[in-house]
Amino acid sequence: MNIKEFYQGKTFDAYKNLGAHICDTGVLFRTYAPNAKGVNLLHGGNEIPMYRAENGQFFQVFVDGAKEWDVYEYRIYNNHGGYTDHCDPYGYGMQLRPDHKSVVRSLYYEFHDEHWMADRGNQLNKPMNIYEMHLGSWKKPGENSTDWYSYWELPDILIPYLKESGFNYVEFLPLSEHPCDESWGYQNTGFFAPTSRYGVATALKYLVDRLHQENIGVILDFVPVHYAIDDYGLAKYDGTYLYEYADKSIGMSEWGSCNFNHSRGEVRSFLQSCANYWLNEYHFDGLRIDAVSRIIYWQGDERRGVNLEAVNFIKNMNKGLKDRNPGCMIFAEDSSCYPYITKPIEEGGLGFDYKWNMGWMHDTLEFFKMSPEERKNNYYQLTHSMSYFYSEKFLLSLSHDEVVHEKATIIQKMNSHREVKFPQARVLYLYMITHPGKKLNFMGNEIGQFREWDEKRAQDWHLLTHPEHQTFYRYMVDLNKTYMYHPALFDNDYGTESFEWIDNTNSEQCIYAFKRQSCGENLIVIMNLSDELAKNYMIQLPWINSAEIIMNTDWDIYGGITPAHYKGVNVEGQTIHIDINGLSAIMIKIW
Repeated sequence: MNIKEFYQGKTFDAYKNLGAHICDTGVLFRTYAPNAKGVNLLHGGNEIPMYRAENGQFFQVFVDGAKEWDVYEYRIYNNHGGYTDHCDPYGYGMQLRPDHKSVVRSLYYEFHDEHWMADRGNQLNKPMNIYEMHLGSWKKPGENSTDWYSYWELPDILIPYLKESGFNYVEFLPLSEHPCDESWGYQNTGFFAPTSRYGVATALKYLVDRLHQENIGVILDFVPVHYAIDDYGLAKYDGTYLYEYADKSIGMSEWGSCNFNHSRGEVRSFLQSCANYWLNEYHFDGLRIDAVSRIIYWQGDERRGVNLEAVNFIKNMNKGLKDRNPGCMIFAEDSSCYPYITKPIEEGGLGFDYKWNMGWMHDTLEFFKMSPEERKNNYYQLTHSMSYFYSEKFLLSLSHDEVVHEKATIIQKMNSHREVKFPQARVLYLYMITHPGKKLNFMGNEIGQFREWDEKRAQDWHLLTHPEHQTFYRYMVDLNKTYMYHPALFDNDYGTESFEWIDNTNSEQCIYAFKRQSCGENLIVIMNLSDELAKNYMIQLPWINSAEIIMNTDWDIYGGITPAHYKGVNVEGQTIHIDINGLSAIMIKIW
């Protein structure tokens, strides 16, 4: 590691120098604690003095006979006569909570995903249907809330489900070590340590490897904004505010955690090295950067202004990750209006590949909460997203954040009583799949789960024994596979010529119609968001020879009333005539 670059915030491989490294006869321990009076290693019941190295701000010791699985901590003496025991900031493993010491781990694993790694890319002109999941509460091997499937066990049950359900990417909520289950991994203590809830580092590599071998991409949530306040973690690591701000007005986040001080080069090198570690060592295909607005603006508040040092950190990190990990993707979870999030850095942007479309999510869900009569008065709320869509490369997300904290699940949000929620949810998801932009759904959405997500409980898989949930899941599977099969829904997704409104002023009937086209394929989508039959609805097109319905949310096989074998469309000249039931949508292929 180049020490000068480490202080300048240019390092992307600090984890190869710092932490615990297994050697032939023992383990070399090294930590960065520039303001410590002294550092001792706690290992094997012994307190072993560590020696100053490099410029005197690093401490290290080699322990002959130390080995993998050994437990250790650093006892850091401050200049006020006290000390605090910390886990290793660069450690590759930690104990299962509530224990919190570091564990010596090997990273050696032989991947077999070379074909995937050689061909992967940003998927701009390919389908990307992401299944977002929390590993501990997707499925459980037993009734106990502390039972989890391990990284070793998950491939055999997760891969068949993803393929059956029509998802070609999976996104894991943060897997770096965290003490509190309720934080879902967003408040970390071990940034380089895969959480021991599910196993060790090599087992996580195995999970990613198996997914790649089945042509499933893997994205990881990454949290470079803040960290847990537990005293054994990063907080006041060397007795001073090393990773965080001393000023509490900017040093504490809205979640009660410590904000990273992105103006410090050592902090930037730490976070960049961590991001690179997950991409390089584990072969993750992308990172979803959490709470980007909290990096761009002080405390995420636009009124407090842009944090220029933090913005420069994001630019440098994104560029460095791209240079070092060909084909990787970086996603911004950002609700701000800061411009050029997905524009290349050399063109003045932040260099993200995709930005979550929080505006689309909010407007769409609020619209579907309305009664049919209210929708007519708020008709243009559903068309608004296309007025700004081409300003960024947007990803449409219905994520974990939308199904917790008394917000209600996606299907619960649908207007009116239970029986009417299902047809509306089917329209919502067809709208999502046919709207330009890549897709993401949180686990449970696909089975129409009514219970809000609880990280302690598995998803309600028993729902699939009920006919209404069986048919809804069948619908979601068919819809996902329709998306994967038809290039008009994903090729040239961000080109203006791939989408065209046909009917976006029909507030009286509350009907929307648009066209998706690419690779010589032409699809027409019609949505009736009123609760009334639209008799002999007509669409005029410049040309049409024949047409066929390829998806109808009202087919009886999905719980509707229209016979599924009926796929015909009445075409007269250049006009389509069709009856479309209330609270339903149709996708038509034309030639």
